[in-house]
Amino acid sequence: MEEKGVCLVTGGASGIGFSTAGELIGDGWRVALLDVQDDKLAAAQERLGSNSRAVSLDITNATAVKSAITDIERGLGPIKGVLNSAGIARDVHCLETDPEMFRAILEVNVIGSFIVAQAAARSMIEAKRAGAIVNIASISGMRGNIGRVAYGASKGAVITMTKVMAVELAEHNIRVNAVSPGPVETPLVQKLHGEDIRQQWLRTIPQRRYAAPIEIASAIVFLLDNAKASFITGQNLAVDGGFDGGGLLPDY
Repeated sequence: MEEKGVCLVTGGASGIGFSTAGELIGDGWRVALLDVQDDKLAAAQERLGSNSRAVSLDITNATAVKSAITDIERGLGPIKGVLNSAGIARDVHCLETDPEMFRAILEVNVIGSFIVAQAAARSMIEAKRAGAIVNIASISGMRGNIGRVAYGASKGAVITMTKVMAVELAEHNIRVNAVSPGPVETPLVQKLHGEDIRQQWLRTIPQRRYAAPIEIASAIVFLLDNAKASFITGQNLAVDGGFDGGGLLPDY
C-alpha cells in the first residue's frame, strides 16, 4: 500500500472525524487525532492502533496548534493532509440565540478550522510539500434551516473560507475543499435532533434517511487523495441524500 503521509483530523475522537480516521489509515495514511474530549480521544487512538496518535488540543489556541504540529511532524511524520471536523452546534430560534452562543460557535467552527488549516499549510509550504485540506461545512451553511442561525452562519463562512484558501494556496500545490453533510447519525446529531426535527429532515431528504458517518468519510478520503482528486480544489461537495437538489418531493 502506498504511504500517504500524515493527516491531521480535528474532532477525531468521535463521529465523522473518527470514522474518517479509520478510513484514512486503511488507505495508507497515518493519522493525528486532535480533540478536547480526553477520555474519548484515548479510546479512539487505542481502537485505531499504531498508525495513529492522540493529541489533546483546543483548536482555537493558535500557539498550541503550532506547537502540536511541530511535535506531530517530529513524532509521526510529514503532514500532507488536514480534516477540519471539530465543531459545535446548537438548535435555537434566531430570536432566542444568545450573542455569546453565536460567538462560541463561530470561534470553534470558523476560527478554529482556520487556525489549523493555516498552520498546516505553512508547514507544507515551508517543506515544499503538496497537500490537501478538507473542511467540514454543512448543508445548513447552504440552505436556511430552522434553528441554525449561528451554526448555519458558521458553516457558510467555512465554505467561503475554503474557496479563498483554495485560490491563495493553489500556487503551493495545496488543494482546499469542503464537504457539506446533511444529517448524519453521529453522537452530536443524536443529541441535537429530537423526534420532531428528525421527522422534518426525513420528509425533505429524497433518500428519506440519515447518513452513516462512513458515507461522509468516503467522500473526505477521496478529496484528500492527491492522486485521485488532484484537479479538484475550491469545491463544496454536498453529501446530503439529495437535500440540496430537492424541490417538490414525491409522497412515499
